[in-house]
Amino acid sequence: MRKLSKYLKPHILFVILAPLCMILEVISELILPRIMSEIVDVGIVNEDTVYIFSRTMAMILIAVIGIFGGVGCTVFASKASQNFGRDVRLAMFKKIQTFSFVNLDKFHTSSLITRLTNDVTQVQQIVIMMLRMLIRSPFLFIGSLFMAYTLNPGLTNILFIAVIILIITIIIIVRKGAVFFKIVQEKIDNVNTVIRENLSGVRVVKAFVRGDLEQKKFKKSNEELKYFTIKAFKIMSMIIPIMMIVLNITIVLVLWFGGKHIESGIMETGDLMAYITYITQILMSLMMTGMVIMMLSRGGASMDRINEVFETETDIKNTENPLTDSIKYGEIEFKNVSFKYPGSSGDMVLENINFKVKKGETIGILGETGSGKSTFVNLIPRFYDVTEGEILIDGKNIKNIELSYLRNEIGIVLQKAILFSSTIKENIKWGKKDASDEEVYSAAKKAQAYDFIMNIPDKFDTELGQMGVNLSGGQKQRISIARTIIKNPKILILDDSTSAVDNSTEAKIQKALKEMKNTTKLIIAQKISSVINADKIIVISDGKIIASGNHKELLETSGIYKDIYNSQIREEDL
Repeated sequence: MRKLSKYLKPHILFVILAPLCMILEVISELILPRIMSEIVDVGIVNEDTVYIFSRTMAMILIAVIGIFGGVGCTVFASKASQNFGRDVRLAMFKKIQTFSFVNLDKFHTSSLITRLTNDVTQVQQIVIMMLRMLIRSPFLFIGSLFMAYTLNPGLTNILFIAVIILIITIIIIVRKGAVFFKIVQEKIDNVNTVIRENLSGVRVVKAFVRGDLEQKKFKKSNEELKYFTIKAFKIMSMIIPIMMIVLNITIVLVLWFGGKHIESGIMETGDLMAYITYITQILMSLMMTGMVIMMLSRGGASMDRINEVFETETDIKNTENPLTDSIKYGEIEFKNVSFKYPGSSGDMVLENINFKVKKGETIGILGETGSGKSTFVNLIPRFYDVTEGEILIDGKNIKNIELSYLRNEIGIVLQKAILFSSTIKENIKWGKKDASDEEVYSAAKKAQAYDFIMNIPDKFDTELGQMGVNLSGGQKQRISIARTIIKNPKILILDDSTSAVDNSTEAKIQKALKEMKNTTKLIIAQKISSVINADKIIVISDGKIIASGNHKELLETSGIYKDIYNSQIREEDL
């Protein structure tokens, strides 16, 4: 908790007021039994109604003060914990935004969602418990022990024995339960993974009639979560019955020996009543401590998972004094570039790549699935860093260029179009947040999206479902292209981004892209038709460049390119 305590500092007023209010409530609870003792031993014994009335009024006043203290503590503790949770979630979200693909590969998406939601909620519970119970319990324990000792020091030995037994019990149970609570959080990750996969792929599930398989997968994950949750709480639930047994035995012993003290005149009846109340308060404070420790056991696992996110070093960072105005033309050069995914023991994904792209040129990158084409997309904006060699833009190593500036000058359209839950217009304006309506319409026209958008009832104000679920694949790709075109980047990368578009529409998009004279374009494709008009085409196989040149040159010099061309032309003829 120490590492996360900085998120409580802005709310220090609530953090201070909550315990102060709780101390007020505890003081009232400590005073009330003593007043009750006086009413019994003085007022009732002497039949002094005036005394009884005055002390009763005092009890009511003190009780009201205690109630205000308890309510105030709850309010301030809640404010502190909720603000704390909000700040931690925001800080985690910001941290995740800085992650490179290497960092994101370390955490599953479902795990990050669990950490942002369930784990933060668990830690919020810890905060509110600490501000209430961890303040209340020690003060109530120490205060009740002191008050009980002043009433009858001889009976206090029974209390010490009971307290020692309970403390040992709590330590043993909590240590066993903590292990299972960590497993519980991991099982929540698994459940979230299955849910996320099923919901995002629900159309595939229905198309292949595999709902029964998905139900079995979910049932398995759900059963595992249930099993370990029950196991953890079974262990922790032993605290309360053991405490109740010790409490009842202690009260019986106190009544037994206290009765003898009353008979011998050492103790009065009211004092024994007050003593039993203090015993109950002592043992109940320990019980509350046990409950807090139980929450800490579960929350401890959540804190570790949250801290794991905060402590993850972002491996792709800006250098000191990075360049922020170095990209003027968008010329790209790969110099002896090789790449292997961090932590991988396999071969290089890209090996000794050398090529240069001049300002405004269109470069086609062609190759079979798994040849390493898409890795280009990840290396140029530094989603991953090269393993060997260097990538230059306008003669400057991209590692020396400020990250946000670099990525802002590069437009990327991925094969899997990612759209967000907002209007079509807002999705296109992601590329340029201050774009005018005319710019939005112009970008949509260049991407061949304008016509189909205008045929939708709400046109550009159409609300898209999650991931653009209410659009076809080709429509989503065209909106993604419009979103990238509108930012007018110096470098434009299209990663097989017209795979779901028909040939006629693709040709129109290529024509519009060709008119972007000041933008360097890299088109990654599997279809030769997507790159046939490029200034240069690079053919990649097994992470190596095996041929390069324009379409005509490759037909004459590259047997592999010619074979691909002939096979695709025949497929189209069929």
